Amino acid sequence: MKKIAIYILGLLAVVNIAGCDESKLELTSQSSYDYSTYFTTSDGLNQAVIATYATLLHDGLWSREYYFIFDLLGYDAKKTTNLQGDMAQLADYSFGTSQTQIGQLWNSLYRLILRSNVVIDRANVWAPTVAADQANAKQYIAEARFLRSYAYFNIVNLWGKAPLITTYDSTVANNYFPRAATGAMWSFIENDLTLAVADLPLTYPAATGLGRATKGAALALLGKTYLYQGKFAQAQATFTQLTTAPYAYTLDTSYDNLFSTSNQSSPENIFQVMNAAWTDWGIGNQYYVFGGQETWGGKATHSDRAQEYGFNDWFNVYVTTAAVKAFKYTNPATGSTYTDPRAYSTFYGSAESGGDTVYCEKCASGKISFPFKTADPQGYYVWRKYEYYNEVATYGGPASSINGQVIRYADVLLMLAESYIKQGKTGAEPLALINQVRKRVNAFQYTTLGASQSDAMAVLMRERQLEFTGEQTRYFDLIRWGIAKQTINATRAAEPGDGKSPFQDKNVLLPIPDVEKNYNPNVAKDIANSWN
Repeated sequence: MKKIAIYILGLLAVVNIAGCDESKLELTSQSSYDYSTYFTTSDGLNQAVIATYATLLHDGLWSREYYFIFDLLGYDAKKTTNLQGDMAQLADYSFGTSQTQIGQLWNSLYRLILRSNVVIDRANVWAPTVAADQANAKQYIAEARFLRSYAYFNIVNLWGKAPLITTYDSTVANNYFPRAATGAMWSFIENDLTLAVADLPLTYPAATGLGRATKGAALALLGKTYLYQGKFAQAQATFTQLTTAPYAYTLDTSYDNLFSTSNQSSPENIFQVMNAAWTDWGIGNQYYVFGGQETWGGKATHSDRAQEYGFNDWFNVYVTTAAVKAFKYTNPATGSTYTDPRAYSTFYGSAESGGDTVYCEKCASGKISFPFKTADPQGYYVWRKYEYYNEVATYGGPASSINGQVIRYADVLLMLAESYIKQGKTGAEPLALINQVRKRVNAFQYTTLGASQSDAMAVLMRERQLEFTGEQTRYFDLIRWGIAKQTINATRAAEPGDGKSPFQDKNVLLPIPDVEKNYNPNVAKDIANSWN
């Protein structure tokens, strides 16, 4: 299916173009725009919304760094010798306040907030009289609320207290906003998403709405917001709505399809970051992900992940041996060791590991055996998820059209199961939800989640690890469960070629980046131990 690209538009840096001589013509140039005159039509505001979505492809976010940051920090991925410089600091937990990618993540999340605030501000003063335009204005505001909430959800989880910027004011001389308490940030996210749910559509026309936030996306993020705060009854009620009409989400019959070049059509999608294949210089620069999102042609929207992770291409990371071993566990019904079917879809490896052992199935030259290296001290397991080596033997450069999965229906089902378990409900409801996810890959069905709440949580935790390996969820899960330090240090200490225990107590939050600390005195004075 042809991809619909998110065109990156620099609408928020509007250029004033010299007009005619008003002393002679008394006319204003129709091509002269500023903040007060451009965003006064449905088309102008729609372009501003699209420019806000485009921020998801900026530095630190989904076109490149986001997957590196959280696959490395969550220890789904580990560096090869090809990964050097500041990116390698993420793999070693040796980063500090000047770490490049963490600074880029902070900047891009606040850029997403800025653009969302501009959309909300301009749409609120637009005041259209036509019913269709009024409906569009409500939708645009709701989309901006969703995107702003997504940004703040990341910020509050990663940094805790942070500036809470709720409006756009063109008269403000500086952005010296103080850090807000986490409770205030969570309340703001809840309110934004509640309002967004009310005004977002259930669906969009396929030709114009691919990748736009829906009512279901806002509801899913709201449920996740409740879950992360420990509001389990509210999380349960919110997620349950997504399992019944009018919502029509279902698990994709093919797990592989979720990470393929055709994944935009999956019935499991709730919110994705959209990508389009790069084919030639006519649609932008192939290397735009290195900082040229809105300059180097301004139209390329492909993902760099396949190229960066690909074993026949730049090959910057392995799959950790710890992650591979997690796919082998005991079947409680038989007492025997079981290999989870999702191993095949997640990594290339040996037949014994459960990983895929061939690639290039669709190549004209025929399929190729994966060259597993049994003597490799690192454990030679490499990424299959989000790769398209089934189609080609090598990519030759970044060009992936595979959309990034932000929230999908399996995530909702497992978060719903968790909300039951955390309330002490470990019986039929969470059992059925977990088994529903497992049935999709033909994994064995549990008959019970165990004798206690801790037993049920252990099953749930493993299920989330296996289902979402390489999807940037592991780090967030470990942090919110309060087991990041013990889990990461134990697995790394046992990892071939690693043997370190790098996670320190301070690492439960990321450091406030120098880019903010050096600019904003109100943030700088509130930082403890030069970290957070």
